[in-house]
Amino acid sequence: MREASVTRNTAETQIEVRIALDGTGSYDNQTGVGFFDHMLDQLSRHSLIDLTLRAQGDTHIDDHHTVEDCGIAIGQALAKALGDKRGIRRYGAFHLAMDDALIRAALDLSGRPYLVWNVDFPTAKIGTFDTELVREFFQALSTHGGITLHVDCLHGLNSHHIAEAAFKAVARALREAVEPDPRMSGVLPSTKGAL
Repeated sequence: MREASVTRNTAETQIEVRIALDGTGSYDNQTGVGFFDHMLDQLSRHSLIDLTLRAQGDTHIDDHHTVEDCGIAIGQALAKALGDKRGIRRYGAFHLAMDDALIRAALDLSGRPYLVWNVDFPTAKIGTFDTELVREFFQALSTHGGITLHVDCLHGLNSHHIAEAAFKAVARALREAVEPDPRMSGVLPSTKGAL
């Protein structure tokens, strides 16, 4: 099993995350931010990456630090669990439809973090959750996971649907990218000799 644990403690947040890349999509996420827990559950279930996360953050200020730092910790855990990336597919892409929302996600586990984010939300909040934090999460995940990540909203009317479709689309792309490639067992998916 390709597994990793990361602990991140700052003056703003205390986070413990555990992942298993070859899981079944089981999850147990408690961040103190209800909508965000729901999104992390989707990320786990649809990537088939087992995810357990505990976070305590300064949510009396707002949810920003908690969401961003969870992205950092999950990204670090992904990079750790992937190791030298031998034998993986490396690339993943998925179009995901959820009611009115259609999201396209494409990613490369290249070790070169880069986020292209073409997602606009029609509202500033989903309940009490700031929609701008969806991008903050994926920016942190991309940066600390060494992931080139493109997310495009091709259509969407409802902010909840757009956000959830984004998490699910990235999850499905991630599922494809981390999977072992039976034709490349033990081989690095690069001509450079390192990722």
